[in-house]
Amino acid sequence: MNMPHQRAAVRPRTRGTERSVARRAELIAIGRKLFADTSYDALSMDDIARQAHVAKGLIYYYFQSKRGYYLAIIQDSVADLVTSAAGGLGTPAVDRVHRTIDGYLRYAEHHQAAYRTIVSGGVGFDAEVHAIRDGVREAIIATIADGAYGRSDIAPLARMALLSWVCSVEGATLDWIDRPQLSRDTMRLLLVKTLGGVLRAVEELDPSYPAPQPARRDG
Repeated sequence: MNMPHQRAAVRPRTRGTERSVARRAELIAIGRKLFADTSYDALSMDDIARQAHVAKGLIYYYFQSKRGYYLAIIQDSVADLVTSAAGGLGTPAVDRVHRTIDGYLRYAEHHQAAYRTIVSGGVGFDAEVHAIRDGVREAIIATIADGAYGRSDIAPLARMALLSWVCSVEGATLDWIDRPQLSRDTMRLLLVKTLGGVLRAVEELDPSYPAPQPARRDG
């Protein structure tokens, strides 16, 4: 006789969890818009609650603090960026590299405030936000390495070369979204060609990491 009661007890919790997840996602979407237009320091929790049309306690309930809310927003933005950049895993390696770079640029172009926050490390020197940014870099490096070498677990020299390329891409992309004088296709081709140069340099220093054929043709 206890079994029906146990099953009935599970269902409301499941529905409640789904509602909570949806509500949290809604608050993050609101926060992304708020912080896109206003700096972190300029927004108080009262401001956020008023502009989001919710009780301040609801934000504390889901995120504990303004900082927790801000970090959740950054993590959500990062997830979007990594998903955009890592698309097309079933495509040939060369196409995958092109799609990775195009997805990266497309995200930066359409989510400029979030992109600036991710690559600049947030507000001041924030160790947690910097760790999130570093995670993005590693995800991009892994995706490029998989496309170039067929694996993501690469030697320190190859990883450092790709890291230097990713850091240069960040700087170039920040400048591009501020001064969009080049089309996204032109930017993608430029970044692909600079990546080819990096891959050839890796091969020269470590022949066990040969540059893929397309990078050779670019030479």
